[in-house]
Order: sequence, then C-alpha cells, then structure tokens
Amino acid sequence: MAPATGQWGEAISVEHVNGVPYRMYSERPRCVTEVLEFCDRWGERPYIVQDDETLTFADFRLAVTAKAAQLRQDGVTYGDRVFVLGWNSPQWVVNFWACLCVGAVPVLANTWWSRDELGVGLQALEPVLTLGDSTAVAKMPSEWKCGTWDYPKGADLQSVKLASCVGNRNEEETAIIIFTSGTSGSPKAVVLSHRAILARLQMTLQITRKLPHQIKPEAHDITLITGPLFHVGSMQTLLRAIIVGDTLVLSKGRYDPLDVISLIARHKIKRWNAVPTMVSRVLDQPDLASYDLSSLKSISIGGAPVHAELMQRMRIGLPSVSPRIPTGYGLTENGGQATAAAGSEALDQLGSTGKPLPCVEVDFLAHEGLPDGEILLRAPTQMSGYYGLDQSPIDAEGWLHTGDLGRLDEKGNLWITGRSKDMIIRGGENIAPVAVERALMTVPGVNEVVVFGIPHPDFGEEVMAVVVSEDDTVTIERLQQDIRGKISSFAIPSRWRLQREPLATNHTGKVDKMAISARFRQELGA
Repeated sequence: MAPATGQWGEAISVEHVNGVPYRMYSERPRCVTEVLEFCDRWGERPYIVQDDETLTFADFRLAVTAKAAQLRQDGVTYGDRVFVLGWNSPQWVVNFWACLCVGAVPVLANTWWSRDELGVGLQALEPVLTLGDSTAVAKMPSEWKCGTWDYPKGADLQSVKLASCVGNRNEEETAIIIFTSGTSGSPKAVVLSHRAILARLQMTLQITRKLPHQIKPEAHDITLITGPLFHVGSMQTLLRAIIVGDTLVLSKGRYDPLDVISLIARHKIKRWNAVPTMVSRVLDQPDLASYDLSSLKSISIGGAPVHAELMQRMRIGLPSVSPRIPTGYGLTENGGQATAAAGSEALDQLGSTGKPLPCVEVDFLAHEGLPDGEILLRAPTQMSGYYGLDQSPIDAEGWLHTGDLGRLDEKGNLWITGRSKDMIIRGGENIAPVAVERALMTVPGVNEVVVFGIPHPDFGEEVMAVVVSEDDTVTIERLQQDIRGKISSFAIPSRWRLQREPLATNHTGKVDKMAISARFRQELGA
C-alpha cells in the first residue's frame, strides 16, 4: 500500500495543547509507525548495513512484523514499556520498531551505564521486558525479564506475512522514552510523544526539501552512523532514512577512527552523523590522505560545541564536505534540535548554531549578573515531561528553560555563549558533576570533592576532580579504581588535584565551585 504523502505539508498554524500555543504543521502525520509505510517505496534497496549483514527495506518490514509477533507472544501489549538495551546493530533497529508496532513504548536505555545505573533505570521505569544484546544482559539484575535480541532472518522471513502496526489513539500519547542526565545526577527519563517526534522529523525534512512529495525516487544517499542509536539524533536518522530511502551503515563496537575511514571508503558514504570528537579523531589520522573519501559530502555535527579550529581543519582534511557542514542546537528535552545552520551559512557564521527551525520559538530569560539571557524554547517537539517526576524545566506557558545562555544576532542566528546549568558535555555525552562527586565521596578517606568541566581540544570538555583528603592511601589510582562501576566510564575524571586544605567556600558557606574551577582553569591555561 502506497504511503499517504498529502499529510506532510508545509503550512504552519497555531494550535493549543493544554492551553499552550504551539506552531504546528496543519497537515501532519499523527503516529510514528506511519513512517514504516514508506518502506514499500524502496523495496529491495538496502536500509541497514553492518559488516556482512544487510537488511533491505522489504526484509526489514518483514523482520519487524515477525519480531512484533514474538513480543505479543511474550505478553507485551499496548502501552507497555520495553527496554531496548544494546550496541548499534540491525537487531537494535528491528527491536525498536517492533515495540512501536505492538503499541508498546520503547525505552532507549544507555548501553554505557554501569550495573548500578542500569538498576536505577529499571526501578524507575519498571519495563515488562528488556530486549538486550549479550553485553547488556550480562549487566541485568536477575529479577527483570529479558526477551530474545535476535529476529528471524533469511529463509525464515519468507513465511512471514506483512501485518499492520497498532496505531496510537492520540498524537499526544507517549511514543518513546529516552534517558538524559540532569543536574541532580540521576538519569532522567524524557517522555516524547508521537507529536514531538514527528514534528521534528517534518521540520528537518522541510528545510532540506525532502518532504515525501519532494523526493526523487532515484536519489539515494548512504549515511554512516557512529553515534549510539539510543541518542535522540540517531533515532531521528532512523526515521528520516525510511522516508527518503537512504541506506544506513552502522559502525560496530567502540568508536574507531580508522574503522570510520575504512567504512567511508568502502561504502562510498555520502553523509556522516557525528559529534565533534569523532571528526577530530579522523582528522588526526596520519594516513588520512591515502584513502579515497571523496564520496563524503555532508557531516552533521551535534552533541557538543563546534569550535572554529575544527571547522578549519575539516576544510583542509575533508575538502569534499567543507561547504556542507550542518550544525545545530538542541536538547533531548526539546526533541533534539531547535536550530540549524548549513552550507555557506555555517561557514560564514562559525560558532553560530543557525536559525530556529520552522515551528520553534526562541526567547530569553535575564539572569542577574549574566551578560546574556537563558535560552527559552517552545515547540511541538518538546517532551511531555520526565517520567515519574513532577519537576519539569517547562513552565506554564510552554517555555523550556534550557539552562544555556545565548543571544540572537541581527540575522536571526542563535549563538550559545555559556551554560547556567551545571553540566559537563564530554564528546557528546552529558555528565552530571554531582553524580561523580557522589561516587567519589563513597571512597574511604575522602573528605570533600568538587567536580567540574574544563576545555579539551578533542572532547570539547573533560572532567576534573579536586579531592580533599588527609589519608596518604588516597591516590588517583585508588580513586579511579573505587568509582569504576559506580558511574559510566566516560564520567571518570581525567584531570585530578589531590589536596589537604579544605575547598574554598562562598559567603553562604557553600563550596564555591565557580571560583575553584576558574582558579584551576587559569592554572592549566584552559
């Protein structure tokens, strides 16, 4: 059955949701699973490729149907929460869509979590089932039910009859839950509705002139995904590829710049979605020029600040992509993207995150003593809230308080000038300093701890810890060992200072983190 393309319009009007006015598309899809209908357009074209495993769009639809049937046999029903927990793979993609097709809510859990962090997430969300690969299952507490990670393949798919997915009853219903770190230190479960996910997809398709009625059937990009599929940006890439008919090549295992270079050359990759650190690592390879990377035309960068130095290095090291380097700004809480800059605009306005997307409103909240205001966002893409929590950064008028500081220039470009919230972004991963501090305070002999981010040329930021102890047995090696497993590996500090004197405090008697971080930044020349 051919997908309905008339519902993907460009006209925007104001609609009220719970009394809040949002700019929305007048003609829009209402259920995420409607996207799957576009698989029929592309048939035997490859959709997912990893190593020697290839799933065509046709076989992918059958695999999702078969996996959905397995989930029903496991007792998964409409509205149930199901953890999807594993490294990037075709299985991850099939499991994600199969959950949606039975009307369940896939919970995109962070595969980097420690055993303790996974336990917290399970207790908070109480999934009826976890679909995890072997690495994930090894960390699972025994009291939680796990399902089969794999799906029918090859000849087993021939007996599968394509079945329709369960449609949601209302676009405001929960479609997906994604975890993000908050300043409280505990992972927060961001609830995204069908409306939120599809609104972002429709906006990005509009600005790239890739709405369903604008697509040329013969057009076919090959996109490389090296970031985790459990991040909101990668999830959107999965959806977009089905609409436009792109092939997605998944890297495997931990990030390896040489593997990325090899994949680009082997598969003639045209688009690559990456965080700045990944691009920097590729550019660092001494034999980069010996590979034919001329197929690469576009790199979508997000997840961390993009510095002018990196953009200049890309111009030289990857000249085929220099005029087409999309950048943007967003949070998981607002669906992942609020602004975009591309082409000559991205190069002419180095450091800018671009202009707001069509349905996004931007405002600012002044804070005493800060030169720029806190960025406020209002858009149909934003979250319904944090699962299980009453607190929300969204106010009664629908404005999301981002905690980031910024300004709009005369051309309407958004510039990020700082962060009012206490968060470290290392290589695209959010790290809550308080979580690291809490872990370090469990080490015997530690009296005081303060953790903050300092600039890093590769990761954007790295984690620094100042630890106060009078115990000579408290060493950096011991601290690293004792907190391993309590926090994610990427959150373990890479910069340390051990001291006996107490931490500086402000006039209220609280640890003056701002003064301490400023002091060490100056000492380190950061």
